[in-house]
Amino acid sequence: MKKIRVILADDHHLVRKGFRALLDPEPDIEVVGEAVDGREAMELVEALYPDVLVMDLEMPGMSGLEAASRLKKKRLPVRILVLTMHKEPHHILEVLQAGVAGYILKDAAISDLVEGIRAVYRGESYLSPAVSSRLVTGLLDRLGREEARSPLELLTDREREVLQLIAEGHSRREIARRLYISPKTVDTHRLNLKRKLGARDDATLVRLAVRYGLIPLE
Repeated sequence: MKKIRVILADDHHLVRKGFRALLDPEPDIEVVGEAVDGREAMELVEALYPDVLVMDLEMPGMSGLEAASRLKKKRLPVRILVLTMHKEPHHILEVLQAGVAGYILKDAAISDLVEGIRAVYRGESYLSPAVSSRLVTGLLDRLGREEARSPLELLTDREREVLQLIAEGHSRREIARRLYISPKTVDTHRLNLKRKLGARDDATLVRLAVRYGLIPLE
């Protein structure tokens, strides 16, 4: 029997181990790797060629949503199943626009996770039963409308990285070190972010990052 190769991405060690313990008994599923954030998840996908990436949406450094968007651009043959506590329409909309195959709420039963993995592996879409079909239909109707578009779509991948790190409270030197660029280049990206997003200061950049789901509102 060919097993479904799965990577788990969540920034909480105990959560990953818990999901692994729940999935290991399944005869047709094999967990082949674990990632602590979106960037590591992308690296593992490119290195291990899994069938399914099970990923939390909210992770530091690079969110699951950002990783999903980048994987979609790369056209890698991995199916993405996201895990989240969010039921809000704009969160569901952003996930669908990112091209993920499945959306499961974290309070769902383990059987939903197993069923979701198998469904997306078969090439199907899977939505947690708690997400009403009426809501999803309404969201899909809004796809492509101008008002549903996020201003973050104006940004390059590197600008989105810098914006997320600014919103997480990192200094210019910390951002430079994390991204292997100079502090002067960080300043240039910051100016471009303010220009593209119409932001006067860093506080406005942070509010925009929260509003459009780049970082969670805690």
